[in-house]
Amino acid sequence: MGFAEQRFNVNLSILFTELPLLERPAAAAAAGFTAVELWWPWVDSPTPERSELDALKTAIEDAGVRLTGLNFYAGRLPGPDRGALSVPGEESERFRANIDVAAGFARSLGCTALNALYGNRVAGVDPAEQDALALENLVLAARAADRIGATLLIETLNQPESPLYPLVSAPAGIGVVDRVNDATGLGNARFLMDLYHLSMNGEDLPSVIERYADRTGHVQIADNPGRGAPGTGSLPLEDLLDRLGKAGYDGWVGLEYKPGDRPSAEAFDWLPREARAAR
Repeated sequence: MGFAEQRFNVNLSILFTELPLLERPAAAAAAGFTAVELWWPWVDSPTPERSELDALKTAIEDAGVRLTGLNFYAGRLPGPDRGALSVPGEESERFRANIDVAAGFARSLGCTALNALYGNRVAGVDPAEQDALALENLVLAARAADRIGATLLIETLNQPESPLYPLVSAPAGIGVVDRVNDATGLGNARFLMDLYHLSMNGEDLPSVIERYADRTGHVQIADNPGRGAPGTGSLPLEDLLDRLGKAGYDGWVGLEYKPGDRPSAEAFDWLPREARAAR
């Protein structure tokens, strides 16, 4: 199969960040891509002004690209935060305030995947209390996603870079997926399989793919070490994506890597231009 057989989208929160947000969709289109994804773009505001939402929607539509994935509000990301939904107090409230805003924005662009980052452990707070709060908020998010025909994604990060984040293995992420689906009965919670994060955790990636491909709603890639483009590290990403395809995964593969010391437009030489447009 190979890279040319995949459906790629570009994460505009890690690539093309040398450009203002509203210029990134057009830059991705100019590089040959027809699909993009985003972390929540307004780090300081879970409920931005309608004018800001409309401006980004227009930029995406004018560029002729499709928004295929969006994060719910996740705190300062990039930065010290790794989500808000399990953090008691103001951050949890900000997440809840964002749920319908994010779902509404996704619906307006036909986006059907919403990623909910779990959040860091908080010193002095019982982990069981955080997990109970997380389940409450994930149930709300799953129901909002269901109302727009979307999937709720649960992501595993990596322990070296996110030492306070509790979901640092594929089984941990799958466990949360199961608890959300059991609580809602909707079955729309799915695993976000980020091959970079899993490799940083030292997991057996072929085994993870074999065990969880059918539970996976989205895949993201970057090479390791360095979180750069495919070919800059040692991960056999082409082989791993082939394995995913053979295991039945036919969804999007998000390019969530750092461009390195070059403009983002030059960070796609590993992928022929004719293979960048989604099929």
